[in-house]
Amino acid sequence: MTPRAVLFDLDETLAESKQPITDSMANLLVRLLDATNVAVTSGQKYELVHAHTAGRLPSHANLERLHLLPNCGAGLFLYTDGSWSAGYKNDFSEEEFDSIKAIIEAAMDETGIIDRHSPSYGDRIEHRGPSVALSALGQTAPLEEKLAWDPSHEKRSLLREAIAAKLEGFDVRTGGSTSFDVTRPGIDKAYGVRKLSEHLSIPISDMLYIGDALFPGGNDEVVKTTGIETRATSGPFETARIIEELLER
Repeated sequence: MTPRAVLFDLDETLAESKQPITDSMANLLVRLLDATNVAVTSGQKYELVHAHTAGRLPSHANLERLHLLPNCGAGLFLYTDGSWSAGYKNDFSEEEFDSIKAIIEAAMDETGIIDRHSPSYGDRIEHRGPSVALSALGQTAPLEEKLAWDPSHEKRSLLREAIAAKLEGFDVRTGGSTSFDVTRPGIDKAYGVRKLSEHLSIPISDMLYIGDALFPGGNDEVVKTTGIETRATSGPFETARIIEELLER
């Protein structure tokens, strides 16, 4: 039996890091949307999540069944009456962003893991509404360089601990291969799972979460606290196979 709602992580699950879904993945999602509710969650801001998923789907896709949970679940965006709108969001003020940015920069300087004065691919620190994101190499770094930056996860672990020690009262998590996300306490992918369950009036026990980082310390691991069924994937190729499997049920 197909789950009543299937939630996907975006980067390195539905698509390569900060890349749009492929045409073949878009076709699979169209078929899945005909069968059940689908949600996409990511640390990315809404505009990028939309562009990389919903914006890649053909006009006949059943978008009313697609739900976007950007900023690690800090917002929920829905398609109703021909347009997208926010079901909820928890944005940081500009003053809060400036304060968080200064603390992240201090942690960068103290650890020496990132030289913030060196060239980068776009801004390293970005205000994404309900979250503040740090990308070690910059927001538009090439995938090859991002994958090579910290294959052992050691840099991310040390820098995350340094930032978290200075940012009491906020949650700090590693994101993709070079990224970190700062959110308000309790605002995470598990929060997004619960809010989606509430919005759809579907028990979490009838939902499935698919992600590449469900391992201890991974940015998908937190969804396990909701009791949702999970399925680990190694990347978009395996995710496509999992969707095909779901469609055959």
